[in-house]
Amino acid sequence: MVLSQVSAVNVRRQVSAAVDGPGQTRIRATVGAYVALCKPRIVELLLITAVPTLFLAYKGLPSLLVTVVVVLGGALAAGSANALNCYIDRDIDQIMQRTSRRPLVSHTVAPRSALIFGLALGVISVVMFAATTNLLAAGLTFAAIFYYVVIYTMLLKRHTSQSTLWGGACGSAPVVIAWAAATGTLSWPAWLLFGVVFFWQPPHFWALAIKYRDDYRAAGIPMLPVVASVRRVLAESVVYSWLMVAVSLAVWPWAGPLYGAVAILAGLAFLYEVHRLYHLSRRTDAQGGADGLVTMRLFHLSIAYLTVVFAAVAAGAFIR
Repeated sequence: MVLSQVSAVNVRRQVSAAVDGPGQTRIRATVGAYVALCKPRIVELLLITAVPTLFLAYKGLPSLLVTVVVVLGGALAAGSANALNCYIDRDIDQIMQRTSRRPLVSHTVAPRSALIFGLALGVISVVMFAATTNLLAAGLTFAAIFYYVVIYTMLLKRHTSQSTLWGGACGSAPVVIAWAAATGTLSWPAWLLFGVVFFWQPPHFWALAIKYRDDYRAAGIPMLPVVASVRRVLAESVVYSWLMVAVSLAVWPWAGPLYGAVAILAGLAFLYEVHRLYHLSRRTDAQGGADGLVTMRLFHLSIAYLTVVFAAVAAGAFIR
């Protein structure tokens, strides 16, 4: 029975390959590789913050044109930065198990092609914002790409343990870009939402980096979980989590009571989890086992937190 099922699977694959043809199979593989260079999961996370910001900027339903530009132009800009990051980091990506399947490591995309692709996406995104919204949004888009590629990837990431904190400016940029695209200005709500994402990033990424700290150590990347104890990392995560929640509550006057309620509940859940981990690290550290602490629940919770809070930003714009 098992052999017949395996044979059936093989037959289906052969039939599919025969129908598609080797040319179409190669095209799909090539397109998939270039999409992977853009790191679509990260792009999706950035847009989760950008689109709700438009609702707050417009105090309701945003312009369809601006929304399309922010989504498409933002995705292209983020894809550009990520592709250029893959080009620059191809030497360390082949060392790390977590990144060993990226297109440049597996040689499905040539380095020169990745460089041209990343630069082209960046130019298109900046021109798109300049032509359809305003120069402020276009300038912020260029600055975000430049900061991520040059300041974070080339300088901070390989030389300081605080790269995650200061690199957070890139992850927060879609908020101010969206606000600028909608209004042509930058005001307090935009900067406060920027602050929420900025302070969210260290506890979010450090939770992942703790799990893969051996990977980063092998690649010579001195991020905080590599050079400090888990207890120290979680202690700093507690501080940034409190700052994140405080700034999120400061958005309340602009986003309305529904947002305020969601920000309180989501913030309490986040603070509970990060404090739980910190206290657990103190206990296990005393027993010599803090390095094995499981932090991925905080990582997944942080994604849910950001999604829920920014969804509340959009909803609050309608019912204030």
